[in-house]
Amino acid sequence: MKKICLLFVVVLLMGVFSSVSAEREFVDSTGRTVLVPDEIKKVAVSGPLTQIVLFALCPEKFVGISNAWDKTAEKYLPAEYYDLPLLGQLYGGKGELNLEALLASGAQVVLDVGEAKKSIKEDMDALQEQTGIPFIHIDAYTATMGDTYRMLGELLGNEENAHMLGAYCDDIYARMTDLAEKADKVDLLYITGEGHNVIAQGSYHAEIIDMLANNLAVVDEPSSKGTGNEVDMEQILAWDPDFIIFSPDSVYGLVADDPVWQTLRAVQNGNYVEVPFGPYNWMGFPPSVQRYLGMLWMGAVLYPDAVDYDLFEEVRNYYDMFYHCELSEEQFNELMENSLLPVPVEN
Repeated sequence: MKKICLLFVVVLLMGVFSSVSAEREFVDSTGRTVLVPDEIKKVAVSGPLTQIVLFALCPEKFVGISNAWDKTAEKYLPAEYYDLPLLGQLYGGKGELNLEALLASGAQVVLDVGEAKKSIKEDMDALQEQTGIPFIHIDAYTATMGDTYRMLGELLGNEENAHMLGAYCDDIYARMTDLAEKADKVDLLYITGEGHNVIAQGSYHAEIIDMLANNLAVVDEPSSKGTGNEVDMEQILAWDPDFIIFSPDSVYGLVADDPVWQTLRAVQNGNYVEVPFGPYNWMGFPPSVQRYLGMLWMGAVLYPDAVDYDLFEEVRNYYDMFYHCELSEEQFNELMENSLLPVPVEN
């Protein structure tokens, strides 16, 4: 009888210790200390920016997606990720976070990656208390994306892959920073939508634009939205940039035959392009890690004589690392259809 009781106590203590060791503390970018499972196998994402970052690191851990993939994703992403449950997103976007779907997903943590909103701590705490699932925010900015991946690797137990991705981000950012410091920067506008919105200097969405060009779009209050700031055509004509980048699905295809747009130097000289898209906008929107593609592309387009890399090889390497896709030259040429100049930029 004593042996049975002793055995029961030992088993009970083992259960207590195992339950304790199955969790650990993690300090997120807001300074919040969050109790998380020791081994995390199921992850929910708070929005498309997070979705892009995490897809490179651990797509096998996804319990759902925040937004449906764009139709172009079928050309690049492994098919098993198309039909994941749609969970919605925490901030803005096309659908609010579906707490019922989230609870049913079996997610062990919910990750929010990107620029911290002012209410981030309160939001994370409230949702964590409401759902019983740890909510964690990790900062992500273009200059520090390497640190973002290393922090994610520590949290998710994917250190080796995270360090590889982080080192890649560090290397590309250093190379592009060096290019930006040496280049005679082009006067540029990034124009979205119907042609009356610009991505303003100093905004979160303008990080790589401001880095690699002289962004002429200076406004009093830069918008945090991906559509940018609305301006009138008179202002665009007054800025009269040397170069224009048009967002996907914009007026790019119309400006060559429009007499008003033809008065701009960039259009007269043919110095305008459309951002590559597939499976995301390379310049951001959402402003996630694919902006590293945007940097490489901008460098090759704006400063072809200054870059020392083959754009196709760089893009193919990125698609392999971040989309788990073997990009063909035919796919690359399709992506570049409206995105390369036939002649060097004229300053």
